[in-house]
Amino acid sequence: MKNHTNKENKYDYDLVVIGGGPAGMTAAIYAQRANLKTVIIEKYIVGGKMIKTSEIENYPGYDYILGPELSEKMQKQVEKLQVEFVTDEVIKITDSENHKIKTVLLSSGDVLIAKGVIITTGSLERKIGIPGEEEYANRGVSNCAVCDGALFKNKIISVVGGGYAACEESLYLTRFTNKVNLIHRRDQFRADDKTVNKVKNNENINLITDHVVLKVLGAEDKKKVGKLEIQNIKTKEISEITTDALFPYIGSDPVTKFVKDLDICDSNGYIIVNDKCQTKIPGLYAAGDVIAKNLRQIVTAVNDGAIAAQYLINFIDNFNE
Repeated sequence: MKNHTNKENKYDYDLVVIGGGPAGMTAAIYAQRANLKTVIIEKYIVGGKMIKTSEIENYPGYDYILGPELSEKMQKQVEKLQVEFVTDEVIKITDSENHKIKTVLLSSGDVLIAKGVIITTGSLERKIGIPGEEEYANRGVSNCAVCDGALFKNKIISVVGGGYAACEESLYLTRFTNKVNLIHRRDQFRADDKTVNKVKNNENINLITDHVVLKVLGAEDKKKVGKLEIQNIKTKEISEITTDALFPYIGSDPVTKFVKDLDICDSNGYIIVNDKCQTKIPGLYAAGDVIAKNLRQIVTAVNDGAIAAQYLINFIDNFNE
């Protein structure tokens, strides 16, 4: 990669896509097909949350598909178009006065000059924020059932959360054990009725509603998770349950720290965009879970990516007007 200033109005790329999830890959497909030289910058693994999602049953064209499989199909399509992938982290984005030069600083020290940028960094899983959670990370505490579920075959597994992800991952974990606790602070779940009914009718899932987790306790050897301290929010009674693993699925926070100086986010850190997926800065777009919206699904991320790319293509086409 190049590292230079833009004194000669020389660009490394037409478009820099920050984030390699479904929104980012869709944006890259549309941009590359429009002959925009495009690169995807991804800090972790291409695929975003699809990599961590077990079963997908609401993506058009597939009655059922595994998250990693759908991710792989998208990535192969992007690679076929010869979009460049770079593993790195974006530290900062700056914009020129005429909005035609975007400078993207990477943690490696590389500086990329582009005509436009689409931010698709998504969100990271929220931590419960209780004693023992950090201490036993990767020793029983995990945010990825697809990655780590098989490590707890025939063990006791506990999931925390009441949304779609918590329900789906609880069902997935019953592949490995017949002892899954689903702990939720309310007695109602936020997933669709079909998924909730699957959970309630699964004899391998033990529902512990109206409870919160207060502490992660170690096993006797203190090397791994052994118990959870939980509390009934109605009676305030505190008790302990035995478990070998804890999978928190209690929501997520947007990955937008690198744009904090651009004043494009709402009070919760999500990027504010218009119906064109454009921020208030011309040539800077955002798509997927990172933007302020009500529904965050793979299909909506793909939609956002297509919209952002198409309007950015129009923006670049009108550079000389």
